[in-house]
Amino acid sequence: MSAGLVTGLLSVLLPTSPLAPLPSHLPDVLTGLLSTLSHSFVPSLGWALLHFVWQGVLIGCTTAVLLVALRNAQPERRYAVACGALLLCFAWPAVDFVMMLQAGHDAQAARALPLAPASAAVLRDAAGLLGWLQRHLDWIVGAWAACAAALGLRMAMGLVWVGRATGGRAAPVRAGSAAERVWQTKLAQLAVRCGIDRTVRLRIVDSLASPVTAGFWRPIVLVPAALVTGMPPQLLEALLAHELGHVRRHDYLVNLAQNVIEALLFYHPAVWWISRRIRHEREQIADDFAARQLGEPRRLARALSELERLQFSSHHLAQAAAGGDLMARIRRLVRPAPQALDWRAAIPVLGLVLACAASAHALSTRDAPSLATATDVTRPAIADFSSCRQPVYPQADVTAGHEGTVTVSFLVDTDGKVVDSRLLRSSGFMGLDKAAQTALHQCRFSPALRHGQAVPAWTAVQYVWKLA
Repeated sequence: MSAGLVTGLLSVLLPTSPLAPLPSHLPDVLTGLLSTLSHSFVPSLGWALLHFVWQGVLIGCTTAVLLVALRNAQPERRYAVACGALLLCFAWPAVDFVMMLQAGHDAQAARALPLAPASAAVLRDAAGLLGWLQRHLDWIVGAWAACAAALGLRMAMGLVWVGRATGGRAAPVRAGSAAERVWQTKLAQLAVRCGIDRTVRLRIVDSLASPVTAGFWRPIVLVPAALVTGMPPQLLEALLAHELGHVRRHDYLVNLAQNVIEALLFYHPAVWWISRRIRHEREQIADDFAARQLGEPRRLARALSELERLQFSSHHLAQAAAGGDLMARIRRLVRPAPQALDWRAAIPVLGLVLACAASAHALSTRDAPSLATATDVTRPAIADFSSCRQPVYPQADVTAGHEGTVTVSFLVDTDGKVVDSRLLRSSGFMGLDKAAQTALHQCRFSPALRHGQAVPAWTAVQYVWKLA
C-alpha cells in the first residue's frame, strides 16, 4: 500500500482540518503497521489452524471418554459436555492465534511443535512435514479461507431459505389456509401448556418431510403439508410439542453457532462428530420435554415412527423433529433401559488418548540443538559482507529524511545460514528496520566455534542508515 493511498484513506477516515493536518510520519507508520500485520497475520492463522489438528484430537478423545462415563446420565448433562467441547474447539485455536499474532513474526516458528515452544532452528531440524507446512502456509490459509467461505455461503443460502419459508414473499407455504388457522390455534394452546410466553407462529409448507423450528425473536414452526393431511391429529400434536421443546430452550441460536464453528473448522472430524452428538442429545432433551407435557411417551414414539417412513429435511439451520437416530429415540421412549458399557468402543478411545499424550510429551521433550552463548564460544559468528545484498533505502524514508542505526541479532547455524533474527535496537523508523533486517538476513556467516567445533549461536550486526 503506497503512502499516498494511506494518506488519502486517512484524509477520509479521520477528522482533520486545514489547521490540523496529518502528521507527516503517520502514513509511514501506518504503512509499516499494515506490512507487519500482513507479515504475521497469515503465519499466525496458519499455525493456529494446524495446531488444531492435534488440539481437536485431544478434545474429541476427552469428550468421548466423558460421554461414555455419562452414558446413563440425563441427556442435559451430555449435551452440556458436548457443547462445552465444541466451544473449546473454537476458543483454543482462537486464543492460540491471538497469542501468536501479538508475539509477532519472530514467534511464527516458535509454536510449530505442540505443547512446547521451539526456536526456528528446532523447526528447521524437525520432521520434514513441519518444514513443508512452514513454506506453504500461504497456500494452506488460502485453501482454508476458500472452503470456509463456501460453507459460509451455504449457510447464508440456508438462512435465506428459512427466511423465505417463515413468511417471505416467495415462500412455498399455504399461508392463511383454514388448516393453518386451526393448527395455529392448537399450537398456541400447547405453547401455553408448555410455559412458553412468546408467540410461536405456524406455517404449512409443501417442501418439507418433517416439522422444523426456526427463528429466535419470533420463533416459527414449519409443518409439512403431507403431515397435516396424512397423520392423525394426536400424533402431529406430539411432534409440535417436541418442536416447542426446542423453542423453550432457544436451540435455534445454539444450532446457528454450531454451523459457524463447523464452517470455520470444517477440516477436523472431531468437530463434526461433537456437533452430531450435540444434535443427538438435543433431540433426546426435546423428546423428554414433549413426553412430560403430553404424559404419553408412546404417542410421541408412534409419531416418530411415522416420520421414519418419510424423507428427512436437509435444512440443518432449523430444528427438525426427525433429527438424530429415530429408531434409537423410539426405543428410548418405548422401553428406556440403562446402557451397558461397550468396551470395544471405550478401549480405542482410551488408547487414542494415551497415544496423543505420549506423542505430545515426546515432541515437548525433544532435544533441541544446543545454542552457544557469548561466554562459551572461542570465536563468534562472523558475517561475510561480500555475500550480503546492499539494503535498499526505502523511498518513503528518503523523502522524509529518516536516518538511524539498526542493531539486529541473528541466529547462525553450523552451516553459516541465518535461521532466525531479532531486532535488538530500532532506528526509530519501521521502514529502515525492516529493510535492514531483510537484507542482512541474506548474508552468509562463518559459524561460531567452540573448541574448534561449529555451533549455532546468536550474533549481533549493526547497519547505519545515512543519507548522502
